[in-house]
Amino acid sequence: MRDSLAISTACRRLALKEPVQGIAQLFSESVTGLLVELPGWCYPVVIDTTSGTVRYDNYGGRWGEQRHLERLTQIYAVEKAKIEARRRGYTASERTLQDGSILVSIEVGN
Repeated sequence: MRDSLAISTACRRLALKEPVQGIAQLFSESVTGLLVELPGWCYPVVIDTTSGTVRYDNYGGRWGEQRHLERLTQIYAVEKAKIEARRRGYTASERTLQDGSILVSIEVGN
Protein backbone atom coordinates (compact mmCIF):
# COMPACT_ATOMS: atom_id res chain seq x y z
CA MET A 1 0.00 0.00 0.00
CA ARG A 2 1.95 2.95 -1.35
CA ASP A 3 -0.65 5.34 -2.75
CA SER A 4 -2.01 7.75 -0.12
CA LEU A 5 -4.82 8.90 -2.45
CA ALA A 6 -6.04 5.31 -2.90
CA ILE A 7 -5.81 4.77 0.88
CA SER A 8 -7.85 7.92 1.55
CA THR A 9 -10.41 6.98 -1.09
CA ALA A 10 -10.72 3.47 0.39
CA CYS A 11 -11.24 4.95 3.87
CA ARG A 12 -14.00 7.27 2.61
CA ARG A 13 -15.64 4.39 0.77
CA LEU A 14 -15.62 2.30 3.96
CA ALA A 15 -16.90 5.27 6.03
CA LEU A 16 -13.70 5.39 8.08
CA LYS A 17 -12.04 8.51 9.44
CA GLU A 18 -9.66 10.24 7.04
CA PRO A 19 -6.16 8.77 7.55
CA VAL A 20 -3.55 11.10 9.04
CA GLN A 21 0.24 11.05 8.94
CA GLY A 22 1.66 10.51 12.41
CA ILE A 23 3.23 8.33 15.06
CA ALA A 24 1.24 5.58 16.75
CA GLN A 25 2.08 3.58 19.81
CA LEU A 26 1.17 -0.01 19.10
CA PHE A 27 1.27 -2.47 21.99
CA SER A 28 5.02 -3.05 21.93
CA GLU A 29 6.46 -0.36 19.64
CA SER A 30 6.06 3.11 18.24
CA VAL A 31 5.70 3.38 14.44
CA THR A 32 5.37 6.24 11.96
CA GLY A 33 3.17 6.36 8.89
CA LEU A 34 -0.34 6.95 7.65
CA LEU A 35 -2.70 6.08 10.53
CA VAL A 36 -5.99 4.35 9.72
CA GLU A 37 -8.54 3.65 12.44
CA LEU A 38 -10.52 0.47 11.83
CA PRO A 39 -13.85 -0.31 13.57
CA GLY A 40 -13.36 -1.91 16.97
CA TRP A 41 -9.55 -1.96 16.80
CA CYS A 42 -7.57 -0.93 19.89
CA TYR A 43 -4.68 0.42 17.82
CA PRO A 44 -4.59 2.05 14.40
CA VAL A 45 -3.19 0.39 11.31
CA VAL A 46 0.03 2.21 10.34
CA ILE A 47 0.94 2.29 6.65
CA ASP A 48 4.41 3.33 5.51
CA THR A 49 3.60 4.54 2.00
CA THR A 50 7.30 4.73 1.11
CA SER A 51 7.88 1.01 1.60
CA GLY A 52 4.29 -0.21 1.40
CA THR A 53 4.62 -1.82 4.83
CA VAL A 54 1.46 -2.21 6.91
CA ARG A 55 2.01 -2.43 10.68
CA TYR A 56 -0.70 -3.26 13.20
CA ASP A 57 -1.34 -5.04 16.46
CA ASN A 58 -4.69 -6.77 16.83
CA TYR A 59 -3.43 -9.55 19.13
CA GLY A 60 -4.54 -12.34 16.83
CA GLY A 61 -8.00 -10.85 16.42
CA ARG A 62 -8.60 -10.12 20.12
CA TRP A 63 -8.01 -6.35 19.68
CA GLY A 64 -9.64 -6.02 16.26
CA GLU A 65 -11.20 -8.28 13.67
CA GLN A 66 -8.87 -9.18 10.80
CA ARG A 67 -11.75 -8.90 8.33
CA HIS A 68 -11.68 -5.11 8.67
CA LEU A 69 -8.05 -4.99 7.55
CA GLU A 70 -8.76 -7.43 4.72
CA ARG A 71 -11.66 -5.25 3.55
CA LEU A 72 -9.44 -2.13 3.64
CA THR A 73 -6.81 -3.95 1.59
CA GLN A 74 -9.41 -5.15 -0.94
CA ILE A 75 -10.94 -1.70 -1.41
CA TYR A 76 -7.47 -0.12 -1.62
CA ALA A 77 -6.59 -2.49 -4.49
CA VAL A 78 -9.81 -1.63 -6.34
CA GLU A 79 -9.31 2.11 -5.90
CA LYS A 80 -5.64 1.92 -6.91
CA ALA A 81 -6.55 0.01 -10.09
CA LYS A 82 -9.20 2.59 -10.97
CA ILE A 83 -6.82 5.52 -10.31
CA GLU A 84 -4.11 3.97 -12.51
CA ALA A 85 -6.61 3.21 -15.28
CA ARG A 86 -7.93 6.77 -15.31
CA ARG A 87 -4.38 8.13 -15.20
CA ARG A 88 -3.71 6.30 -18.47
CA GLY A 89 -6.96 7.47 -20.07
CA TYR A 90 -8.81 4.18 -19.70
CA THR A 91 -12.29 3.52 -18.36
CA ALA A 92 -12.64 1.44 -15.20
CA SER A 93 -15.74 -0.12 -13.70
CA GLU A 94 -16.39 -2.57 -10.91
CA ARG A 95 -18.94 -5.14 -9.92
CA THR A 96 -19.33 -6.93 -6.60
CA LEU A 97 -19.70 -10.67 -7.02
CA GLN A 98 -21.87 -12.99 -4.88
CA ASP A 99 -18.89 -14.19 -2.84
CA GLY A 100 -17.96 -10.61 -1.87
CA SER A 101 -15.04 -10.34 -4.26
CA ILE A 102 -14.89 -7.40 -6.62
CA LEU A 103 -14.43 -7.65 -10.37
CA VAL A 104 -12.64 -4.62 -11.82
CA SER A 105 -12.91 -4.16 -15.58
CA ILE A 106 -10.62 -1.80 -17.46
CA GLU A 107 -11.46 -0.81 -21.01
CA VAL A 108 -8.31 0.18 -22.90
CA GLY A 109 -9.66 0.87 -26.40
CA ASN A 110 -12.71 2.25 -28.12
